[in-house]
Amino acid sequence: MSTPGQYGFDAHPEPPIAGGHVLSAGSPQEPETAMPDDAPRSPVTLSLDVGRSVARESAGRAAIHCTIVAVDIEGFGQHHRSNANRVRIRRGLYEAMRTAFEGAGIPWHSCHREDRGDGILILSRAETPKALFVDSLPYTLALELARHNSTHPHEEQMRLRLALHAGEINYDEYGVTGYSIIHAFRILDAPSLRMALAGSSAVLAIIGSEWFFDEVIQHSESSHAASYFPLEVKSKETETRGWMLLVSTSATSHRPGMGSRTPRYGSCSRTARRGPRR
Repeated sequence: MSTPGQYGFDAHPEPPIAGGHVLSAGSPQEPETAMPDDAPRSPVTLSLDVGRSVARESAGRAAIHCTIVAVDIEGFGQHHRSNANRVRIRRGLYEAMRTAFEGAGIPWHSCHREDRGDGILILSRAETPKALFVDSLPYTLALELARHNSTHPHEEQMRLRLALHAGEINYDEYGVTGYSIIHAFRILDAPSLRMALAGSSAVLAIIGSEWFFDEVIQHSESSHAASYFPLEVKSKETETRGWMLLVSTSATSHRPGMGSRTPRYGSCSRTARRGPRR
């Protein structure tokens, strides 16, 4: 898994230990005095050093812009699946996502990833063209899901819901946070999206946030924006609209070049395209 250091942030330092006790950053402050590098330091001096280090690191953890991908396995907790089935499904999920990302020209190794048990949170660097997530990824991922399902029993087959959003995120010593991540998971968990996938034969249901549709999907000639349709989202405190695309295994056979790898960082069309009427 990639780490905050790959985004220009150093790993959060562990507090030093003196005399068997972790030193607190909140110890009383005293005037600084010059000390030789090899001079023994008192617990108070060490506490001041920790406080300065934490303050510097907190100031350096500025928010950064990422493309946000949240993915969830449909019915992962259903009773007909055993724990052994779930292990194989998770292994298949990661393999399908990695292969699909690389096939779409999105470098998997440079993405920050956090496991969510029945899904994954993936953050892609801002310099990766966002059009790749709608031009190529839906179809490469559907193809990988079809391959997995064709070689596994019913209990280990999977269908996915996938949300696309973008925005500012913050790192801390525990991972990542930010309203944009919360929003991505709210649209991913929308009951209307779950119902749409359940009532279809698709292997993949993609929902783009309204921002992602307005700024990315409808401006890409290869995204087939007219195939997306609006979906009302009501999930906890969130009431918004998303744009959904259902992808079946048959759809991949009509896409040019399916089964071959797309050049990394493929072209990002800038030609404006009007999406579906609202």
